[in-house]
Amino acid sequence: MLVLAAGLLAQTPSGAISTAAARLDLDRFKGHIQGLSQFGDRLQGTQRNRDAIAWLEQQLKSFGYTNVVRHRYMSYDGPLENVYATKTGDTTPGEMYIVSAHMDGRGGGQAADDDASGCAVVLELARVLASPGVKTNRSVRFIFWNNEEYGMDGSGTYARDRARLQGTPDEPKWLGVIQHDMMMYDHGMPPGPNQSPTADINIEYQENSKMAAESEKLAAVLKQSNPVQPGDYPAVIGNNMAGTDSIRFEDVVASVSVREAERVTGIIRGSNPNHHEPTDKYENYREEDFRFGFQSARLTLNALGQLAGITMAPTR
Repeated sequence: MLVLAAGLLAQTPSGAISTAAARLDLDRFKGHIQGLSQFGDRLQGTQRNRDAIAWLEQQLKSFGYTNVVRHRYMSYDGPLENVYATKTGDTTPGEMYIVSAHMDGRGGGQAADDDASGCAVVLELARVLASPGVKTNRSVRFIFWNNEEYGMDGSGTYARDRARLQGTPDEPKWLGVIQHDMMMYDHGMPPGPNQSPTADINIEYQENSKMAAESEKLAAVLKQSNPVQPGDYPAVIGNNMAGTDSIRFEDVVASVSVREAERVTGIIRGSNPNHHEPTDKYENYREEDFRFGFQSARLTLNALGQLAGITMAPTR
C-alpha cells in the first residue's frame, strides 16, 4: 500500500484490479442481455435497431459517461450509427484500448446470444470502470458496432475513417481491439441440451494478418488473466479469427475476438443451434450459460487491469 501526502491510502495495482472485478455483477450482466433483447433481432435499417442504439446510449449515460458519441455512417441500407463512450486515461489519455461488441442481429428472434451477450460484457465493463474511485492510466473506449451481420461496415467504416485521426484528442492511439461476439453457448459438437463439461472461452487472433505477432501477445494476456478458481472455465487461444468485427482492425493494431466457440470449426459448423434462428431468445438460455458469459467479463476486466492500468482513487 502507498501512503499519500494527505494521509489517504491508495491501493496497489493488483488490489485495485481485484476491487474493480468484485464490482462485476451477474444479475446486472443478465439484465443487460434482457434489456437489449427486448428490441428483437435489431436488424440494420429497422426501427428496432434505432431503438436499441438509443437504449445503449442511455445505458452509457446512466453509468455517468458524458462523452457518449453516435458515430453516423452511410451503409448500403442507408444511414446507420455505432455508439461509444470513452473512459479517459488518468496518466496516458492519448493511448487507448477498444473493447467492443456488435449490437445488431438477425434471425427473427431476440439475438440474445448473437450478440446481446457480447454487448452485455461491454456494458458491464463500462459500468464498473465508471464506478466511484475506479481510474485507468490509459483510455478505454467501449464501442457497439452496427451491421456486423451484413458486411461489418460499422466497424469497417470506423477503422478506415478514424485510423488517420489517431493521436488527436478525439481518437487516442489504438493499442488493441478486444471484440466480444457470442458469449454464452458452449454445448459441444454436436450440441447437446446441457453445457459441455469441456466448455471453454475461446480467444482468437488471425495468424495471417499483418499484426499477428502483436495480436498473439494480446491473446496471451487475456488468457493469463482468466480466473482459475474451481468451477471457472478455462480459456484457450486459436489463430483463425474470422467473421467478427475485429478483423477490420487486424492489419493495423493488435486484435482479438473473445467468444463461446471457435468461429470456423465450431459456430459455422453448427455448434450453436440458435445461431441466426428465431430461438435465439433470452429465455432459451440456462443459468450456466449466463455464468459462462459472465466469466468473459471477468477475464477482460482482469486483462484491462494490466493493459490499461486500473487503479483506485483514495477513499476517506
